[in-house]
Amino acid sequence: MRRSEVLAEESIVCLQKALNHLREIWELIGIPEDQRLQRTEVVKKHIKDLLDMMIAEEESLKERLIKSIAICQKELNTLCSELHVEPFQEEGETTILQLEKDLRTQVELMRKQKKERKQELKLLQEQDQELCEILCTPHYDIDSTSVPSLEELSQFRQHVATLRETKASRHEEFVNIKRQIILCMEELEHTPDTSFERDVVCEDEDAFCLSLENIATLQKLLQQLEMRKSQNEAVCEGLRAQIRELWDRLQIPAEEREAVATVMTGSKAKVRKALQLEVDRLEELKMQNMKKVIEAIRLELAQYWDQCFYSQEQRQAFAPYYSEDYTENLLQLHDAEIVQLRNYYEVHKELFEGVQKWEESWKLFLEFERKASDPSRFTNRGGNLLKEEKQRAKLQKTLPKLEEELKARIEMWEQEHSKAFVVNGQKFMEYVTEQWEMHRLEKERAKQERLNTTTVSNATANSSIRPVFSGTVCRSPVSRLPPSGSKPVTTSTCSGKKTPRGLKRGANKENLELNGSILSGGYPASAPPRRNFSINSVASTYSEFARELSKASKSDATSRILNSTNIQS
Repeated sequence: MRRSEVLAEESIVCLQKALNHLREIWELIGIPEDQRLQRTEVVKKHIKDLLDMMIAEEESLKERLIKSIAICQKELNTLCSELHVEPFQEEGETTILQLEKDLRTQVELMRKQKKERKQELKLLQEQDQELCEILCTPHYDIDSTSVPSLEELSQFRQHVATLRETKASRHEEFVNIKRQIILCMEELEHTPDTSFERDVVCEDEDAFCLSLENIATLQKLLQQLEMRKSQNEAVCEGLRAQIRELWDRLQIPAEEREAVATVMTGSKAKVRKALQLEVDRLEELKMQNMKKVIEAIRLELAQYWDQCFYSQEQRQAFAPYYSEDYTENLLQLHDAEIVQLRNYYEVHKELFEGVQKWEESWKLFLEFERKASDPSRFTNRGGNLLKEEKQRAKLQKTLPKLEEELKARIEMWEQEHSKAFVVNGQKFMEYVTEQWEMHRLEKERAKQERLNTTTVSNATANSSIRPVFSGTVCRSPVSRLPPSGSKPVTTSTCSGKKTPRGLKRGANKENLELNGSILSGGYPASAPPRRNFSINSVASTYSEFARELSKASKSDATSRILNSTNIQS
């Protein structure tokens, strides 16, 4: 049943009740029957008109609701399509009035979503346009006439966020490069002379276009300025080096050097100009003191020759060194030679330092070897003897290692440069082998001389002792050797005389002082086991002498073994 019919029936029932109630009232107040009937007809007519009006209004409302529902459904379908959402579906059964209300509510909600999306799209497009103008990139491609989907808006937001990050990164890079450019321009005393340089230095930072092209141009400008700055610094440093060299050659006093100390740092134009003026002044002074300058260079040349271990032939190969015609040409030849030598030394500095270390160690080794053969060292009771022996033993170990290291490095250097590494006119390892061989031959010669001297001294002593003592013979009994460093216990066979301590057969050799002369060595093979000695015998240090001489003999043997090993290597 339609709602209008239901309402009509309900209204009729209500009106019938009201009419019956009126009739009762009319009857109570005494209204005649004919008037009651007349009034009843009038009331019925009004009731009928009222019901007709109510039904008409209900029908009109129904039509409006149906029309509204149709309109809402149509708009809702359009909005769902634009917003890319599923069409609206009413859940369960409902009245027309409720359906119209639900549809109208949903339409309003969809309209709001559409409006919000369009507003966000517009805002994102404005931000995109601003960022793209600063970054000089194309705008984001999106249809501004349609309603964007949620996914499209999300992608657009991400794009704008990326543009913001790019802008921040490029702006930071721009600010850093700009600061460096300004510092370089200040150092170079350079004023911006192009429109791009003025835009960078003088204009507002936010107004600068942060395109990739502009950033690349900015970096290129900075590189150019830094290159100019580096060139200026190199020129100024070269001028300073030239000034220092001329100061040393001309022996310029310290107070005169301090006068230009303010320009010995920095590389600005005024500094460079001041340095050039000082160089010009010193060059003119150099021309006036040509001989003095050349002699100063020759001193430096000699130092480099020593450091590079030049042989005499190599030194004599530079003939201008020995010329006395002090001219500008001679100075130029010396300048070129010193530059070449400096470069040569710097390139091979590590090797030369290694060779120098070996030379110093070798000299120290030879000095210890010399001391080891000196008899007077056994009179030392201050501990130096033990210290020297330790140093000597250490050198005997480290020197061959140093030679092996240098040999490996030199072989590598010779392979790289395809030529021999020469020290004092010969290959280094040949030089080392030669030094060891000379040392060995010298030790053999010294040993032979000691044997010969001992033989002659013994013969002389046997023939001269008797006259010295006027026929009195003093003998030292064979006794046990005392501990090292203790005084010997002796028994005199001549009244009033002390005799030196006796020697056992086969004991180590000792040095004796006879009539002021030094005798080295021991008994020859044909000498008797006992001998007369002078009063000045050094028997009190015999145990020390025997022990240390034994060590020296072992060291000599070790040195010969090391020498042989190095020669074979």
